[in-house]
Amino acid sequence: MKQTTHLSERRLPPDRKGAATTAPLPARSMPRRRRPTSQQWAAWAFLTPVTLYLGLFYAYPLYRNLDLSLRHYTVRSFVQGDAPFTGLANYRTVFDDPAFAPALTHTVVFTVVCLVFQYAIGLALAVFFHQHFRLSTTLRALFLVPWLLPLIVSASTWSWMLNSDSGIVNAALHALGVAPVNWLTSPTWSLTSVIIANIWIGIPFNLVVLHSGLQAIPHSLYEAAALDGANAWRRFWHITFPLLRPVSAITLLLGLVYTLKVFDIIWIMTKGGPADSSTTFATWSYQLGFGNLLPAFGPGAAVGNLLVVAALVFGLVYLRVQRKQALS
Repeated sequence: MKQTTHLSERRLPPDRKGAATTAPLPARSMPRRRRPTSQQWAAWAFLTPVTLYLGLFYAYPLYRNLDLSLRHYTVRSFVQGDAPFTGLANYRTVFDDPAFAPALTHTVVFTVVCLVFQYAIGLALAVFFHQHFRLSTTLRALFLVPWLLPLIVSASTWSWMLNSDSGIVNAALHALGVAPVNWLTSPTWSLTSVIIANIWIGIPFNLVVLHSGLQAIPHSLYEAAALDGANAWRRFWHITFPLLRPVSAITLLLGLVYTLKVFDIIWIMTKGGPADSSTTFATWSYQLGFGNLLPAFGPGAAVGNLLVVAALVFGLVYLRVQRKQALS
């Protein structure tokens, strides 16, 4: 009897009429949620300060800057927070301003020239110090001084050196029989002056990063190339330069982001003048927001957002190129 009952609870094959007998399925137990482990709690504990820092000092200022550019802010509304929404009116004001085209040109020239010379000189010095000769470490440390000095000190030093009357540069030119140059007060030379100062400040960063990249290249490759008869230039062009491409890409990207937002050097040396001849987007944004008796907060924030968009575009291009290289 027990055996008959046990068999009747199983699923039986269909009979001649097509009917089937099914046995009730056992209920499945719901899976229990796993409690966070101590390692997960530790990971969240380490992640929380970083998240708070990024939110307070990056995400919130970007949001406030975007809000400033989309509203008509005055001094009163900036304090009380009742500025009317104007949409893209501030951006149209910036694009229609006669100062937009010169500021854009100066920003492009300043960024491109600084990047090219900083990278080229930094790479040449990195290759030079990679030879590991006597006093190479000491000399490399001395080249870091411009990078370690506060920007206000570096900019003030260059202002004194390029002074038209008492500067050491004009004194050297006078000793060579060359007429003095109005480096900081001439519309022709003001942009060149701030470019020279910024190149001098940015070379140490390129030197340090590129020198680190050179140390990761196996020395056996150079030995094999030398045995094959390759001279120094061929070894550089076919070994050093290709293997430095990942390091060079991140160096140029960081240099681009830094150079786009350079403000203190230009403002201390020329204040964007004379006649806006050295005005870039960074100094123009400051002039619009804080350089007038009636500050234009909205257009100033709009110019700042243009710099953010430019840096973001180049960052996305860098990520896309790196992804293609990884897939290939």
